[in-house]
Amino acid sequence: MFKLNLKNPLVVFDLETTGTNISQDRIVEMAMVKVMPDGSVEEKCRKINPTIPIPHETSLIHGIYDEDVKDEPTFAQVAKSLAKYLEGCDLAGFNVLGFDVPMLVEEFLRANVDFDTEQRKIVDAQKIFHLMEKRNLSAALKFYTGKELENAHSALADTQATYEVLLGQIEKYEGQDAFDTLGKKLATIENDMNVLHDLTTSSRVDFAGRMIYKDGKEVFNFGKHRGKSVTEVLQKEPSFYDWMMKGDFPLDTKRKLTKIKLRRFNQ
Repeated sequence: MFKLNLKNPLVVFDLETTGTNISQDRIVEMAMVKVMPDGSVEEKCRKINPTIPIPHETSLIHGIYDEDVKDEPTFAQVAKSLAKYLEGCDLAGFNVLGFDVPMLVEEFLRANVDFDTEQRKIVDAQKIFHLMEKRNLSAALKFYTGKELENAHSALADTQATYEVLLGQIEKYEGQDAFDTLGKKLATIENDMNVLHDLTTSSRVDFAGRMIYKDGKEVFNFGKHRGKSVTEVLQKEPSFYDWMMKGDFPLDTKRKLTKIKLRRFNQ
């Protein structure tokens, strides 16, 4: 099997949750495939009591009901041991930047457990897939491995599939250039977590994507200030910071916004 070139352990993971609202919803299951630099692999999967009801329509998707998690530990109870397990590891997943990493960070913040993402490489296999082939996880698995995805929306099945997709992507595209929708070269695909991290994460300031980098500067990516410099908006309209801090934004977004504000005042 094709082997990833790793300097650090890589944890490919997938979350099943009560919904898709990062601020309000909670994790109900987490599956991980931990790949060591020597190529050895271990798998972990556990259910988590979200402490809130799982909507029936969500249970119909992933097959996890309130009864299945009522006796499981809460995220706060497993947060420290999970952070220890992920210590020193880079992260990967399918749409991991759009959902799984922001949700995981939010859960750690709620549990008051320090989980640093800035020192980790994060690789989103979905972004590579969309950049190179433009298509969901089932299609990706079929395309790269010829396999059919069984038990879709089972966290472990999705995680195993994502790992195989990532292997297939690097094997197929290594040495090829990736371009954005405007034809601008972004990077040359390499079997290197630094390159893949930069390719899939470089434009985001916060995981929810409320702020992005544009020409090297942080700009807002939503609402009336979309495309405007964050520092300039905070300077001209200080109340916008207060509005965001009181609003229904992820804790990670508020943390990054505060960091930008403090940096501006310390200049």
